[in-house]
Amino acid sequence: MFRSGVRHGRETSFGIRRYSGEYLSHEHTHAQIMFAVQGRMELEVGGLSAFADSSCGMIIPAGTVHGFCAKSDVRMFVVDLPADEVGDRVRKFAVTQRCRASIVLKDVTWLVAQVLQAPRVHVRRGIDLAQLDAMLDQALHEPWDTSRMAHVFFLSPQRFHARLIEMTGYPPKTYLRLHRLERAAQLLRRGMPLETTAQQVGYRSASALGFALKRDSGLSARKLRVV
Repeated sequence: MFRSGVRHGRETSFGIRRYSGEYLSHEHTHAQIMFAVQGRMELEVGGLSAFADSSCGMIIPAGTVHGFCAKSDVRMFVVDLPADEVGDRVRKFAVTQRCRASIVLKDVTWLVAQVLQAPRVHVRRGIDLAQLDAMLDQALHEPWDTSRMAHVFFLSPQRFHARLIEMTGYPPKTYLRLHRLERAAQLLRRGMPLETTAQQVGYRSASALGFALKRDSGLSARKLRVV
């Protein structure tokens, strides 16, 4: 869904684009404004690492070399506009409610004004999900609360909670529970006894793990061993 229009006698285009996969470094003769409607895009802009998501947008000036990587079905609101509309410096900006409203209003003039007035984002710590998963796998039998997970990424529990929901759709307790059950299913398929599996993934008893597996997957431990 992309639209074109004329602003001050010069053509612009804007709309929601879907991205998936890795895109090699390139540059445009036009400038770009982008922020996520769904998901998160990892960027390399001018040789530096960056990202854009639903709360942090990017201004990429014309002629700036950039590449990006996105997981499946990342949706970005992107505006292509003349080179001199947003200056010649890369900038991160906070995606305000007024910025988001531009998706509905389809008013590029208004959007650019809101973006240029939005607070700058200087440093914003993220969550490396691969690191989080590896950390949990090493100690699934131990207690994990939001504070412990947040500490690894130098985030407050509140910010970690919000960022994890933003990235995965799950709060920390749900993310941990699903991770434990996925690991339990793997161990049971390899023939590990239910009691031992429960101990390894942090459930207090075999019956508690068995109930959780039945509730979430509809499969008993016995069925998992033969799947």
